Amino acid sequence: MSEAETIPDTEQVLVIDDLSVNFRDEPAVKHVSFDIQHGETVALVGESGSGKSVTALSILQLLPYPVANHPSGSVKVDGFETMGAGNHVMRNIRGSKVTMIFQEPMTSLNPLHRIEKQIGEILLIHRGLKIADSRERILELLQLVGLQNPEEKMRSFPHELSGGQRQRVMIAMALANEPDLLIADEPTTALDVTIQAQILELLKELQQRLGMAMLLITHDLGVVRRMADRVCVMTHGEVVEKGNCEDIFERPQHEYTRHLLAAEPKGRPVGIKESDVLLKCEHLNVRFPLAKGFFGVSKYLQAVDDVSLEVSHGQTLGIVGESGSGKTTLGMAILRLVKSEGDIILEGSNLQGLKSKQLRPFRRDMQIVFQDPFGSLSPRLSIHQIIEEGLLVHEKHLSETERRKRVADALAEVGLDQGAQDRYPHEFSGGQRQRIAVARALILKPKLLILDEPTSALDMSVQAQIVDLLRDLQRKYDLTYMFISHDLKVVRALSNHVIVMRDGVIVESGTSDEIFDNPQTDYTRELISAAFDLSVRRESDA
Repeated sequence: MSEAETIPDTEQVLVIDDLSVNFRDEPAVKHVSFDIQHGETVALVGESGSGKSVTALSILQLLPYPVANHPSGSVKVDGFETMGAGNHVMRNIRGSKVTMIFQEPMTSLNPLHRIEKQIGEILLIHRGLKIADSRERILELLQLVGLQNPEEKMRSFPHELSGGQRQRVMIAMALANEPDLLIADEPTTALDVTIQAQILELLKELQQRLGMAMLLITHDLGVVRRMADRVCVMTHGEVVEKGNCEDIFERPQHEYTRHLLAAEPKGRPVGIKESDVLLKCEHLNVRFPLAKGFFGVSKYLQAVDDVSLEVSHGQTLGIVGESGSGKTTLGMAILRLVKSEGDIILEGSNLQGLKSKQLRPFRRDMQIVFQDPFGSLSPRLSIHQIIEEGLLVHEKHLSETERRKRVADALAEVGLDQGAQDRYPHEFSGGQRQRIAVARALILKPKLLILDEPTSALDMSVQAQIVDLLRDLQRKYDLTYMFISHDLKVVRALSNHVIVMRDGVIVESGTSDEIFDNPQTDYTRELISAAFDLSVRRESDA
């Protein structure tokens, strides 16, 4: 019998005592202690860089050793000490006693293998079941996590599944060996609000059915309120407060905890005033070829279907809907970055059909800020080079000195020091990179700014800062925004008007108050219920 098989049973499935983690000589986690009982959910809460994920990876010894090291600490799983345990012992614990769901399922699943093989591999390693013998168990797991048509899904590759379906597959893999402890690292951050609600309910149901404990790692306090029994709040590698979920939310003791609770995007959009229409789209259609036949393309995906809208000067139009609803494609079509049919009229000029050279003067009036600032900023260029690119194209008469001053002014507008000009994107936090992306878009003083999920990858407090920044800039420069998002709380804080999209079609439109206070369609009600359920619950509890 192996060492891992003789682990004594205790009331606590996990005990972490005085855990510290250094990366070379830099401390990342400092003297962290907490425990988890069987069947209990403990949430580890904090902003990016607080040490949450490093703590969780230490449990399974998945850090990049020897770059990482532990100056102090003990980690016990069901009473067995894992710190310093050998690979053979840890292999028996990983996936059997303790499993982990990672934040982004697309990067966690192997793109080269079908779902059946990836789940079967776990059963082969830990239970000795060959693929042919494990098919029944794989189907059972996919049914357990609520996947429709599991026989079809097990033959699929990851890219053929939606984000919510991939996350369900990850949960199925984690539950394959019925672990005592499930570590869920930001399991819903990349998902739509309705899918997020489904995944959270699924995890709760599976936890009750299987009796497992859960360590939930997140910066979303709404998720914590719904899921956790106890909470540990982390910042700068330390646990600064811990206690029952109700006590943390209703009677926070530490200043940082109070800061997190107050960090949700708030406020109202910039006031509506009578103004001319800046942008008008009429009967806009975008379709992508899916299959080719003998006589050409035989099948199309209708991504945007007969969409008409208008946006007035100085106002914000929110575009909401789930992934695949056509929100981003609509924004790309308006910018003439994807081929479309229909009219795109900017201040009386129809952009549809213009050649690249004819379109260039209009480009400075329409700018975009993308969801992932790290992906949209070139790692090879300095911040100065990134922001000045628009000036080099549209204001060629400016000297280097004049361009440098314009870049410094743009950085100051978004709350960054001009000394940032000579640094590179990797030297900044996510929130700072998004401010740089906003500065790049604003340096040409555009009339229309399209914001494509600009806050979804950011911590709550940073989200609130970016929302306040966008509101201040709109007030100062009379900017017009198209705000594309599935985060309805942020949309409500910024938007005067809202359109709701599903399957490429506008299913509802109106003022922000009309959409949020009196939705007319079941789909809109479902979106709003999923997004605001936790907020309503918090208010009623208070």
